[in-house]
Amino acid sequence: MLIKKYDIYEETGMKEPEGKGRAGILTAYLQDQIPTMCPRRTFPSVLILPGGSYEFTSKREAEPVALKFLAYGYNAFVLEYSCAPFKFPVSLKEVLASVKFIREKAEEFAADPDMVALLGFSAGGHLAGTAAFMSDAPEVGDIGSPSDFRLNALLLGYPVTVSHGEHHEQSFKSLTGGNEELKERLSLDRLVRAGLPPVFLWHTRNDASVPVIGSLILAEKLVEAGTDLTMHIYCRGKHGLSAGDDTCNAFWDLEDVSKGVDGWINEAIIFLKEHGFGITERAMAVRR
Repeated sequence: MLIKKYDIYEETGMKEPEGKGRAGILTAYLQDQIPTMCPRRTFPSVLILPGGSYEFTSKREAEPVALKFLAYGYNAFVLEYSCAPFKFPVSLKEVLASVKFIREKAEEFAADPDMVALLGFSAGGHLAGTAAFMSDAPEVGDIGSPSDFRLNALLLGYPVTVSHGEHHEQSFKSLTGGNEELKERLSLDRLVRAGLPPVFLWHTRNDASVPVIGSLILAEKLVEAGTDLTMHIYCRGKHGLSAGDDTCNAFWDLEDVSKGVDGWINEAIIFLKEHGFGITERAMAVRR
């Protein structure tokens, strides 16, 4: 395993937002090439967006999850994106610039540019959704085109989705600064359209922080739009379970969790395989 850090602003030349304390730091957990086994392998990539109510990025939804995907043969990337007091579209631009950066570095990373998945938890799930659904928004046109930002799959863990009815008010307040018109615009169910990447979504029924009803509303809209959707609703489990096991949860937090929650990553890997993700061999020059 190789671990590298990149400042996405320095790497891409993207204009920095006004104010101090911005983030935009991308940590890459890369597969080692093993010359004696196969020196020309390419690997799928997953870009992970931790949650944190758009106030911070949770460490429990960062490296522990990246290492799980690394073990399945993925290059895993974790983005520490800018949170409050920075508002929309700062974090969205950081995500899309990171997607573009990963593709541009495909040769260096031994990555397949057509196997890029985005995974978001909680507020990071909302951010992942906006990245998938708003790649042509006017606010991001200065950093690339929708083709630069295309995603091959979208993975959502107990995501913040809707900005109406039962919803996570603090996330939208942090993201929009209380702008009601923007809050309404950024409700994911209102952004769904045809032609979206396949979606894997999981949540727990008794999540007391981010109501599961939001995921059900989003799922209905995705089905109506003809999006390939795999969805798991587990009966019990608190908010913020991350990988769902004791690598990132206290033992007492797992006492009332449905069996199988810790298997969601394996289910996501199966989903990704069904949509063409996997380790591949790059063409090699013929030796004479």
